[in-house]
Amino acid sequence: MILNLDQNFKPYPERKSIRFKSFTFSGGEPHIKILDKPESHEEVTITQRIGSFNDFGFLLIAIDALKRIGIEKINVFIPYFPAARQDRLMVEGEALSVKVYTNILNNLRLNSITILDPHSDVTPALLNNCNTINNHKFIRKVIQKLPNNIKLISPDGGSLKKIYKLAEQLQNYEVIECSKVRDVKTGKLSHFNVHSTDLKRQDCLIIDDICDGGGTFLGLAKELKNKNAGNLYLAVSHGIFSKGTDELKKSFTQIFTTDSIKNTGNTDNIYKLKISDIL
Repeated sequence: MILNLDQNFKPYPERKSIRFKSFTFSGGEPHIKILDKPESHEEVTITQRIGSFNDFGFLLIAIDALKRIGIEKINVFIPYFPAARQDRLMVEGEALSVKVYTNILNNLRLNSITILDPHSDVTPALLNNCNTINNHKFIRKVIQKLPNNIKLISPDGGSLKKIYKLAEQLQNYEVIECSKVRDVKTGKLSHFNVHSTDLKRQDCLIIDDICDGGGTFLGLAKELKNKNAGNLYLAVSHGIFSKGTDELKKSFTQIFTTDSIKNTGNTDNIYKLKISDIL
């Protein structure tokens, strides 16, 4: 059975849904009441898109509610894992935020936790009973909508391992490596570099896990054009788009993402694939 805490996100439509009521107390605390009681031997999967600590808290109380009605095997599907980018200490005084989230979930002794296209190997290593879904099916569907002979662009060193595994699965796609420099104190990006002399007007697809403000992709788009690239496309598993998409639309012919993040809708050149279609 499935408990979809976000009623606009149903990645397993074939499974029977558990009905519930929820509300928020005047002090700001989320609350839930399970209306359908599964058999104690049944496995229940909770799905939740987490865009705030309140969403995470709602997930935690839902887990507790299921345990209190006797459900022993609880699975959780969190497509975008919170704080996945805060997976190392860059400057003194920071929190290792991802470990805060993983510690809480590990203490609940869940049957499994599934995440989509994690930012790095750190989150799966910290989570007990973690399953990961890679971006291969997502990118296959993206490529079906694009011209033939497109080049795959790795935006930085952190993406190289994943993109070469992807290219191996897809076959017959060349990978172009790129790099950048980030000031860890300010977050400012500079020194974008495309490791190719001439792209000969060939179309390019930048592939990454997350687009937040978009600075990485805007900087790369400029350098790719300087290297004689053709049309530019962007595919990110998790489209946060915290600064909007107006500037990105000026550089990219089309942008692809999934519905892992709330409030990311389809627009004239942003196409959102449902996770239910790529599981």
